[in-house]
Amino acid sequence: MPVVEVYFSTISPYTYLALPRFRALEKARGLEVVWKPLDIVALYGRTGGTPPAARHPSRQAYRLADLARQAQRAGLPINVEPAFFPTNPAPASYAIIAAQKAGGGDLFALVEALLCACWAEQKNIADDGVVKAALSAAGFDPTLADSGLFAGAEIYGRNLEQAVQAGVFGAPSFVTEDGALFWGQDRLDDLADHLAR
Repeated sequence: MPVVEVYFSTISPYTYLALPRFRALEKARGLEVVWKPLDIVALYGRTGGTPPAARHPSRQAYRLADLARQAQRAGLPINVEPAFFPTNPAPASYAIIAAQKAGGGDLFALVEALLCACWAEQKNIADDGVVKAALSAAGFDPTLADSGLFAGAEIYGRNLEQAVQAGVFGAPSFVTEDGALFWGQDRLDDLADHLAR
């Protein structure tokens, strides 16, 4: 079973846009997916990136237009300027980390629910109720949101270090067992070709 590590942020719009096609690839190739949520702003700082709000106005405007176009192409609803963005991505990230460790539910569905809450449903994924509802809907014990916070914070930080070591600089990034890196929702075909070889 091929293993793919997914480095992402729970507030990344391009991760949200990637999920339907990545899920199809996961099923088609029988992938083992390891989710690695991380602090995207810290990653930018470590790798020379710039957070959206600090970018030149022309880059900010293009990003919004591109998100709308890519969402339409993917058939996904999106609010390109959601009510709760940016928000603290850590609570949702810790929940994903705890759920991945606990097992028993649909981890992909959890990631989808949290990203959809941010980008399509105008919900604050830093809110405890939103996180617990996503856990429950994906078949996990919602109290996972209350447990393992220290371990979650530790793994969250470790994910950042591993991302930097793997050459990751943006989200989503997909890293294969042989260390090949694919950045962006528009590189899934390249990932699929690599896995096929």
